Amino acid sequence: MIRNHPSLAFYCGGNEIPPPEDILVAMQDSLLPELDSSRYFFAYSNTDSMSHNFIGGNGDGAYHLQQNDHFWEYRSFPFNSEVGSVGTGDYESLKRFLPPGNMVIPDDAGKRIDSVWRYHKYSGYGKSIDAYGKPEDLKKYADRAQLVNYDQYRALMEGHLAHMWEWYTGVIIWKTQNPWTALRGQMYDCFLDPNAGLYGLHHANEPLHVMCNPADGMLMVVNSTFHPCHDLMVQARTFDCAGKDSLIFQWVVEIGPTSVQKIDTIKSRLKKAVGGEGGFLNLRLIDASRQVLSQNLYWLQDSTGVYTGLQHMAKAKVKAKARKVGEGRIEVSIENPAGGPLAFFLRIALVSGKSRERILPVFYRDNYVSVAPGEKQTLSIEHSPQVSSAGALVSISGWNIDEEYLGIE
Repeated sequence: MIRNHPSLAFYCGGNEIPPPEDILVAMQDSLLPELDSSRYFFAYSNTDSMSHNFIGGNGDGAYHLQQNDHFWEYRSFPFNSEVGSVGTGDYESLKRFLPPGNMVIPDDAGKRIDSVWRYHKYSGYGKSIDAYGKPEDLKKYADRAQLVNYDQYRALMEGHLAHMWEWYTGVIIWKTQNPWTALRGQMYDCFLDPNAGLYGLHHANEPLHVMCNPADGMLMVVNSTFHPCHDLMVQARTFDCAGKDSLIFQWVVEIGPTSVQKIDTIKSRLKKAVGGEGGFLNLRLIDASRQVLSQNLYWLQDSTGVYTGLQHMAKAKVKAKARKVGEGRIEVSIENPAGGPLAFFLRIALVSGKSRERILPVFYRDNYVSVAPGEKQTLSIEHSPQVSSAGALVSISGWNIDEEYLGIE
């Protein structure tokens, strides 16, 4: 059934334990040698043979929120067959299945979690939500949860990539989606509505990726392709929360295939540039023709671990347009005029013109994006041809912009 699938990498007999011996022997000795001898077979998902020539055995987990630098500094299993974290959806997702009387902010600090939230496998966010400012209602709580989701899954993957082939042979995320209305460890809900964790993971897994170790400030470039790359430039810029930017580092690099290249630490430069309230670090990887191959925006805490600057950001006034560019395809352009603050963490969604409810499923090339002052980003939305975009609108909202609805030209 699956032997000709282009994404099939290897066969695995069982999850965490081997299958019954009669099935295992038949697969190993008869079926696979006859039907597909080109791929490796593992008896079960966390067998030690998954990590040839590595010391420490195998395992899985953790499944809960970690500090970002944990993924970079703590050495986990050589091949982690399951690792996950938080996954609460945004307010629109929660409204679909939580009764009105249970639309309450979970009490993570007191560990008194509403019984309905407990039933739906809520995984706590600890103090990470309050670091963005204590939310007054569930919508603000869920919006802040998306910032944590994005940051968490980006750090999870970047931390593993930083030690690719040094500590790790691979990692598998548990899980991309819940098959029911659960809240734990998901990139999109059971209605196929994505949360920000999907896009944090997506960015970290770019074929060419520029990133920064939060523990020591080391800049790195990851090349997951099979080709060497030459004449690349790494740029590091900072933004304060009013929009003022500074170039603090740039360097020309080259990198071999399937490898990680350390560049330099910018920890002291970063501390000096962003000031006491925190701000933003914007990394870019640029080729010789000045094309941006990778861009990575980190938001930074103050010295007390609070995102003070984010809480004081002025409103950004973006200019956005949506137009149909093909059957089932919409293009959204977002421009942030010069002179104002960064337009931070923008969420776009295709919605019904009447109910303003999201149309699902819809595929976004990117989402939860940020647009620097004087710059423009173009995103694409793909939907089923059976879903007409006539009468639909594009919703755009964000940390420091008011929600608006765009007609589709």
